[in-house]
Amino acid sequence: LPQLLATLATTAWEEARQSRQQLQAQRQEVAQLQEQLSRARQDGERWASALQRAQREALEREATRGAEQARQQELIRDMKGRLLELLREKDALWQKTEGIDTPIPSPAPRDVGLCARCRKDFRLLSRRYSCRLCQGKVCHACSVDVGKQGRCCLLCYQQRHPQAT
Repeated sequence: LPQLLATLATTAWEEARQSRQQLQAQRQEVAQLQEQLSRARQDGERWASALQRAQREALEREATRGAEQARQQELIRDMKGRLLELLREKDALWQKTEGIDTPIPSPAPRDVGLCARCRKDFRLLSRRYSCRLCQGKVCHACSVDVGKQGRCCLLCYQQRHPQAT
């Protein structure tokens, strides 16, 4: 019996030692996992902070871009207004000087060598345009670009757009 008790005690002692070793190994594993979790949380916080910073910078860039676009649109509007002013002024000056020059005989209806508006001779550097409304041949100075419709003479443009005069 004492030997049986000694064997049981030794076995129990051995099992307790193995259990302590397993417990120690599991504690070390838990500590490693907690450390990894802590690092993962820190990384997550850094990434969240970086994301917020990137979003804030993107919003700031978008606001700057919007303001710049608004300034450019305002500049374009001003330039269009100034262009119309200059066109009106040019037309008024042309009308004032029309009677000063010696009268040039009107070209024949088939003659496309002269501008129908200012009677300028078409040459290599003075391009001829066909008015999309009246089909008259006019020079660059006497025509207006109306976008996709092409070009038209100032007279047709002013008739179609009275606010431009």
